[in-house]
Amino acid sequence: MPHYMSQVAYSREGWENLVKQPQDRIEAVRPAIESMGGKIKSAWFAFGDYDVVVISEMPDNISAAAIAMAFAGGGACKSVHTTPLLSPEEAVEAMKKASQTGYRPARAA
Repeated sequence: MPHYMSQVAYSREGWENLVKQPQDRIEAVRPAIESMGGKIKSAWFAFGDYDVVVISEMPDNISAAAIAMAFAGGGACKSVHTTPLLSPEEAVEAMKKASQTGYRPARAA
């Protein structure tokens, strides 16, 4: 099953609500991810550009996009960034395919 990294930044309102009523949002979103056929592999709260990072398995891009839309549409997030992830084996396979494309970069004369 494909893996995805979701990076979430809370809005001011989202943080306001979490400070008033602290809660583990990883466990709060687990049922939504599972309802789409997905599974949380690992998750962390963070500080910096993003407040939460979740690595999940999802059945396909449509399911991953749907959960990202649900997160973004809820109003507690100011940013939701989802990145499809490749295993090392998938990356090597992509490199092999890339070498067979015949692509040639532009060169200065």
